[in-house]
Order: sequence, then structure tokens, then C-alpha cells
Amino acid sequence: MDIIIKKNYEEMSKYAANVIARYIRTKPNCVLGLATGSTPIGTYRELVRMHKEEGLDFSQVTTFNLDEYLGVGMDLSKPYDLDQSYARFMYEELFKHVNIKKENIYIPDGLTKNPKEHCEWYEEQIKKVGGIDLQLLGLGRDGHWGFNEPGSSLGSRTRVQALAEETLDDNYEAFYKRANIKRSEMPHFAITMGIGTILEARNIMMIVNGYKKADIVAKCLEGPITSQITSTAIQLHSGEITVVLDEEAASKLSRAEHYKHVEKMKQEYGLE
Repeated sequence: MDIIIKKNYEEMSKYAANVIARYIRTKPNCVLGLATGSTPIGTYRELVRMHKEEGLDFSQVTTFNLDEYLGVGMDLSKPYDLDQSYARFMYEELFKHVNIKKENIYIPDGLTKNPKEHCEWYEEQIKKVGGIDLQLLGLGRDGHWGFNEPGSSLGSRTRVQALAEETLDDNYEAFYKRANIKRSEMPHFAITMGIGTILEARNIMMIVNGYKKADIVAKCLEGPITSQITSTAIQLHSGEITVVLDEEAASKLSRAEHYKHVEKMKQEYGLE
């Protein structure tokens, strides 16, 4: 596991974007797992810049998003603030700015009439393309990935998940409050990739910023593996793992100086 500590959010985002760009350039038809929320916005904007200014080519890339609210779907006729779907988020923050093909974009359908069947279909599509090469992840305040709330099985698959109160609070502030939607009216369920699904990605990159995430970052990376903090499953992954943090998010790590030393040595020995 490579734990990279950068000075601030901007440096963290640029580093993460460069990791993703390297995968695309090395394997133009790579399969990327993508996340939503405020954390990856800087990464997506840097990827857009690289596409426009450096010719980063998304034409053969396939993407799978982690999750979507149940009962919500993208409606391009609505103003962005009134459409809080993750499909809309991805369209606004990344997809409409790069040359990715529409048929290569997979996002769970929050408007599906048969959620169970759709979840099984989503798993099958990931298998059909040969699996995910690099899964991008953020980190919830309680340590969840996607919508895999505390107590989710570490072997779970794509499914419908009830949202915890803390998640509802965070997402209300981030998405729904600005649209003048009452908290009671926001979705209380979501479709999410499972932890078992995520762990099948060949490589994982988790990005986290801000002091408010420092405690949970330390528990995720240095604490015991537990279904009560689903992201601790990162310690079980056998592929290449890159964790990119800003100084604030890394501030509670007991071995932060060691991680910085390892990064410096890898740079000096050309091992990055």
C-alpha cells in the first residue's frame, strides 16, 4: 500500500489525476471505477484539463460508477441544482467535457423498476468487460465506501442499501439543501457496489482531504479490519493500492512520517 501525503487538496487532486491518466495512457481501453461527492471534483477537473490541453484520450475508456440514489435519475431538462442524481454530477463534472463514449458509461439506474435484477445486471456488465482496472474511492465520515454503511458485509455485492443518519446529514448538506428540498424528502435508499465488488478491482486509489476525516483515515488504514468501518477492507486488497491524502487528513496517522519517508525514498530510487 502506497500512502502519499500531499500539502493540500490541489496537490492531492493533481496527483490522483496523474495516476488515472497513467492508466489511460498505458491501457487506452482501461476500465475505471468512479466515485462522486466533493472529494473527487478536483481530480476530475484536472483530468478535463489534461484532456483539453494535453490530449488525454477517453475514447476507449469504460467507466462504472460506485452508486446512485434509489428513486433518482438524470433529467437534463432540469437545472443542475434541482437534479441531485449522481449521473448528473458525473455528466457535469467529467463526462460532458471529455471524449468518452456514452455507451461506455455505466451508472446504477436509480429509476429502475426492478432494483434486484438491475443490481445483478450491473455486476454482470463489470464481468463482461473483464473487471475494473482502477477503482477510485473517497471516504465517508463514518468510514464507508460508496453507500456501504457500517455493518455492511465485507463480501457484499451490488445491492440496495438503506442510508445511515450520518450519511443522510452529510448528503443533505452537500446536495439537497441548496435545492430547497426538505431532508425528509431526500432518498433514504441507494444502489451501491458492494465491498466484495470493489475489492475485485485490480487496483484501488482512495483520496481523502480535510481535518474532519483525519480520525477515520487513521482507523481505516491503521486500525483493525471491521464491517463497522467498511473501508478497512482496503487492508485486504491484494492489488496495487494508492492512498492520497492532504496534510490535514493524514494528521492523525501514527506512522505519517514513515509514509513520507517511503515516498521520498521511492522518488530518489525511481520506484514510483
